[in-house]
Amino acid sequence: MRRKKKPAPTVPAAAVNAKSGAPSASSPAPAAPRKRRRKGTGALEDRIAYRFKDADLLDCALTHISALSSGNRAGSYQRLEFLGDHVLGLVVSDMLFRTYPKANEGELSRRLADLVRKETCAEMAREIDLGVVIRLGSSEAGSGARTRDAILADVCESLIGAVFLDGGYPAAAALVEKLWDQRMRTPARPLRDPKTTLQEWAQGRGLPTPTYREIGRSGPHHSPQFRIAVELPKLAPAEGIGPSKRAAEQAAAQALLQREGVAPDRGNG
Repeated sequence: MRRKKKPAPTVPAAAVNAKSGAPSASSPAPAAPRKRRRKGTGALEDRIAYRFKDADLLDCALTHISALSSGNRAGSYQRLEFLGDHVLGLVVSDMLFRTYPKANEGELSRRLADLVRKETCAEMAREIDLGVVIRLGSSEAGSGARTRDAILADVCESLIGAVFLDGGYPAAAALVEKLWDQRMRTPARPLRDPKTTLQEWAQGRGLPTPTYREIGRSGPHHSPQFRIAVELPKLAPAEGIGPSKRAAEQAAAQALLQREGVAPDRGNG
């Protein structure tokens, strides 16, 4: 009697594919190669004390739309700037709430407005030398965009947004606290503008609202200089000069406050 031949052992498809070099259907897709960090970004990561896991995210945060040949805004920092702006507001609000337990809502709001304004963000960008690593088109690079407040502020916010996506809220909060803590504790300017301070000072002494009167204007039409006087009963007028009526009014109010020995409002914390 002839013996039946045993069937040949079944070889798993994955093994067959592995031998042939072809990927099997069940094998995971190969990971996309990570983008290499651009020159200078490693030094930036050292300055902010955060190392990105996703180098592409950092590159996007530093890319101005002028550097994109396709003009696709999604590849620039604009979306990350939107996110970073709101993350910054949340982190700074939390910092203020914890640091100034006696401050009322109005003071906290004034402090917040000063800390998240574009000029402040630009200052923080300069502290970490952010301008040197911004990716710009040739026209923007040649026009001094690396030192422009508007662009520096936007990229600062986009960097915060990128850190938030890459490392979560704790990482973003750590970056904001590193950059903003000293500025939060020692505001660079009064919390109230001179006109508001003067009005509150006058009301506290039973005086009416200060009145402002234009007493002169000079200079060419495209670059005028206004001269404004501020008046309060029983006090000599004070004058201020500025490139706009509002600026001249602020200068006049500041002059009167200084003459009366009223210190700038720094908050009560």
